[in-house]
Amino acid sequence: QDQLVESGGGLVQAGGSLRLSCTASGRSFSNYAMGWFRQAPGKEREFVAAINYSGSSLTYGDSVKGRFTISRDKAKNTMYLHMNILNLEDTAIYYCAADQLPLRTVVSHSDEAYNYWGQGTQVTVSS
Repeated sequence: QDQLVESGGGLVQAGGSLRLSCTASGRSFSNYAMGWFRQAPGKEREFVAAINYSGSSLTYGDSVKGRFTISRDKAKNTMYLHMNILNLEDTAIYYCAADQLPLRTVVSHSDEAYNYWGQGTQVTVSS
């Protein structure tokens, strides 16, 4: 069964850091762009970051630019989200996702482009 599993979420104080991981199993997603999205209570799902299949193209949502870094380790079939200088507005469930089409060099900010999703991991930032 092909699946994505997020880990690394938790409770952190404002100004702190966390690293999320997204590990794929069942098949390799190494030829697919992958992304992170998040959803806070009462809000729509928001694009956070994405990385193309080769790792040569990275893109970020405006609210996380300069604070978050996306990366991937193809050998481990794992994607990461390094989150720094966390603030209260970063509190959300974070989801990883894989593109529905392989080998796209330009990654999408739209969740409609992704058809494999993890179950999510909760990130809570406290004051």
